[in-house]
Amino acid sequence: MDGSSKEEEDSTFTNISLADDIDLSARVDAVKEENLKLKSENQVLGQYIENLMSASSVFQTTDTKSKRK
Repeated sequence: MDGSSKEEEDSTFTNISLADDIDLSARVDAVKEENLKLKSENQVLGQYIENLMSASSVFQTTDTKSKRK
């Protein structure tokens, strides 16, 4: 293997590694975005469930000692 062939191989490897890094970075960004979306949806659902529970007599306690703090 001569010097230029080795340089071409190194350059090709570097380009492939760079492309892989860019792809991984894009995937990480997509996962972060999905995570934020799911967190937001979970907050909405949590609030909805709290509202349903507070509106329902089934979840209301009559004994003040057993109320959660």
